[in-house]
Amino acid sequence: MTQEREMEKISFDWLNKLPKVELHLHLEGTLEPELMFELAQRNQVTIPFQSVEQLRAAYQFNNLQDFLDIYYQGAEVLLVAQDFYDLTWAYLLKCKEQNIIHVEPFFDPQTHTARGIPFATVLEGIERALIDGKNKLGISSKLILCFLRHLSEEDAFNTLAQAIPYLDKIRAVGLDSSEKGHPPEKFSRVFAKARQLGLLTVAHAGEEGPAGNIWTAINDLQVARVDHGVSAISDQPLMAELIKTQMPLTICPLSNTKLKVFADMSDHTILQMLADGVCVTVNSDDPAYFGGYMTENFVALVDALNLNKTQAKQLVANSINGSFVSQKSKQKMLVQLSDYR
Repeated sequence: MTQEREMEKISFDWLNKLPKVELHLHLEGTLEPELMFELAQRNQVTIPFQSVEQLRAAYQFNNLQDFLDIYYQGAEVLLVAQDFYDLTWAYLLKCKEQNIIHVEPFFDPQTHTARGIPFATVLEGIERALIDGKNKLGISSKLILCFLRHLSEEDAFNTLAQAIPYLDKIRAVGLDSSEKGHPPEKFSRVFAKARQLGLLTVAHAGEEGPAGNIWTAINDLQVARVDHGVSAISDQPLMAELIKTQMPLTICPLSNTKLKVFADMSDHTILQMLADGVCVTVNSDDPAYFGGYMTENFVALVDALNLNKTQAKQLVANSINGSFVSQKSKQKMLVQLSDYR
């Protein structure tokens, strides 16, 4: 590629057709206002909004907690297996539209079991949609069960126990929700048990919390990936460790600016970390709430940071290498990416 071509601004169409892999996506965070209203009516659930427009207007957040408050409110409309199917299927259709070829989504069972929804109901709907995604859309997947860190260790253990009959459908456990006041080590014993059961581990760390949480996630929870991890740049020994080990960071640019982790996308450090040799990846986190899916996150990096095609393809390659698929599947996806012009 000539330097002149490299300087051209990448088009939306090129980014949209770029084969992509998503490693940091909360299924409950894909609940678009239209579907929320549809499910509320179907299930006769009252929500405190009069219209889709009013709900979208409420999607303005000052921090992570502001977002979580409305996120958990929205989940109230999810009651039966078909609701979880419809939620997951709508996301997979968006993936097909944006040429996302592999996904490793999170789900939060405690958000639902606390409301009396059986674990099996949640998993049944999600799993059925993921199978249809593979068979009908050609999108492969690995499912990740997340523990809510603002809840107790005991609650997490109970959730893990509920998951045991379904371990063949779950590849890993993760840790999400409020990072402040809930360090990774709160769940050390739960994660140790999950690893004994043969599950991989990931954890949100270094989003609103300090770089020390990333160290703990790596050393104590023995994660295979760090979700977010943007505060790593403040800790040079940690940066050196991340570069040496190629520990993937699943970064979510639009989420980071929407939740004021960075004041503006032009302040984001993802491309600086990429240049330094960190295995950073692009993801959409909770796209219904943060203004965009995968393509929109790449577009934001083009607009604010002049992302070029070489960088875009490296970010996707990092996602492929950081995924939980077999080496054979990784090679197949890397060839698909390499062939894309």
